[in-house]
Amino acid sequence: MSLAAIVVVAENGAIGKNGDLLCHLPADLKHFKNITMGHTIIMGRRTWDSLPKGALPGRKNVVITRNQHFTAPGAEVYHSLEEALEATANDGDRYILGGGMLYNEAFSLTDTLHLTLLHASFPDADTFFPEYDNSQWEEISREDHEADERNPYDYSFVELRRR
Repeated sequence: MSLAAIVVVAENGAIGKNGDLLCHLPADLKHFKNITMGHTIIMGRRTWDSLPKGALPGRKNVVITRNQHFTAPGAEVYHSLEEALEATANDGDRYILGGGMLYNEAFSLTDTLHLTLLHASFPDADTFFPEYDNSQWEEISREDHEADERNPYDYSFVELRRR
């Protein structure tokens, strides 16, 4: 039963701006779906709010919020990361989807990082992934891709496991 973070991160550590992704990268959306399908996905309330159609199908959606009255149709709602992890302890693979506050809180508990590295910087970003020491992580896989007509930036899919 692992806890992984899955995220698109730019060269400057940026992951978002104004409550949204940095850019539209269809290849990453497909990659994300392939990795998370059939598993539990855990996200903060703002990330939940950013989903255009609500709960992501084929996955157990979990939302963490401090708001005791918040409801999320198609998702389970918990009021702390600890509570959510306890409730999903027997779910097998679990994926942290963000946002920035949740990545920071969960980072020390994650054993795997699924990174889509954007080979670009976004100086006007306002949300960042936690800094980490590469020596603490082993690269398991990497796929490098060039920008194309649908994906505006060069990018790499990288899987890291904690040493």
